[in-house]
Amino acid sequence: MRILHTSDWHLGQHFLGKSREAEHQAFLNWLVALVQAQGVDALIIAGDIFDTGTPPSYARGLYSRFIVDLQNTACRQLVVVGGNHDSVATLHETKELLACLNTFVVGGVSKDPKEQVRVLNNRDGQPGAVICAIPYVRARDVLESQAGESGQSKQQALQQAIADHYQTIYAEAEKVANGALPIIATGHLTTVGGQLSESVRELYIGTLAAFPASAFPAAHYIALGHLHQAQVVAKQEHIRYCGSPIPLSFDEVGGEKQVTIVDFNDHGLDNIESIPVPTFRPLISLKGSLESIAEQLDALASNLSQPLLNPWLEVEITTEDYLHDLQNRVEQLVLAKEELADVELLRVRKKRTQSEPAFTEAGVSLTELSVNDVFAQRLNQETLSDEQRQQLNSAFQEILEAVSDPRDTVLP
Repeated sequence: MRILHTSDWHLGQHFLGKSREAEHQAFLNWLVALVQAQGVDALIIAGDIFDTGTPPSYARGLYSRFIVDLQNTACRQLVVVGGNHDSVATLHETKELLACLNTFVVGGVSKDPKEQVRVLNNRDGQPGAVICAIPYVRARDVLESQAGESGQSKQQALQQAIADHYQTIYAEAEKVANGALPIIATGHLTTVGGQLSESVRELYIGTLAAFPASAFPAAHYIALGHLHQAQVVAKQEHIRYCGSPIPLSFDEVGGEKQVTIVDFNDHGLDNIESIPVPTFRPLISLKGSLESIAEQLDALASNLSQPLLNPWLEVEITTEDYLHDLQNRVEQLVLAKEELADVELLRVRKKRTQSEPAFTEAGVSLTELSVNDVFAQRLNQETLSDEQRQQLNSAFQEILEAVSDPRDTVLP
């Protein structure tokens, strides 16, 4: 039995005002070819298929066409679980239709554990594995809030509730496997020690910082999503994030993007292989003084290859001076290099220093700050206890989740 593990596509993402449609289309075309070439029996998408709960029509089109194209390969089934960016309602609106195309969709937690368990067939059409399809678990799915609870109590309660949910689904999978089939579990969450990037939205802030690897069930392989850097969890090779297939922020530049192929035999896990994803559009981040940026641009002009799509560039200037025309200076440096004619400068910013007060830093715009950055800086202006800060962070994250997922979230 051979599966392919991928996650965090974020179809429909707008990156500093730019659409990622061309990159996502190139990735999906490559992925279909890889599935066929590698003889993949089942493909698992571990959450965040879309970037928002209400994805644009072209993003839905990419998703639908990929599923149709997958039917022309030897892959017998597709498993889709929801992430924190996905709307349960959006994923489930085509659930029954996609079932006719060998696609098993679990957008959110089900009341019946059996609805999150499925047998996956191998290339011979015989049962090859059982999957515990566990999506992003929202606190309201597994936990009732109690008045007067401390932040620490809420954290412990939610962690236990998620662990209990895993054990419930795993117990159902064990009944189906009957000791004869390997069991695969999915998840979309942050684990203890996981490496985040700036494009990853923190989960459970003030409630659950990270989920311990020891709380996962004894599945043969655990396919995780949410963190965009591919990584092994707690030095346990069978618990993995495959990462996003394209860099979703400039701080992901330099890390190789990949998908993961996992083989099972009659005894369980046999082999894990990481397959690099080609770079369809380079993201380039240059940092330093204005003088060193000029030198780095010279080097870039000498070494730039011809990618499939034109590169996007970010420049971060380190300086103590106020430069009112910083954007224009950098633009002129780029335009002066004919070899960089296809490079598009998306962002110029001044490096922030600790000595500068919040919201008064010269040259910093809201495009450089996440919503969490803005909220954190606003809290820093108030005199708050740790308990008050934790409660406000928790409430803010609940509101943020509701705003980002309006189709299936009701505010209390």
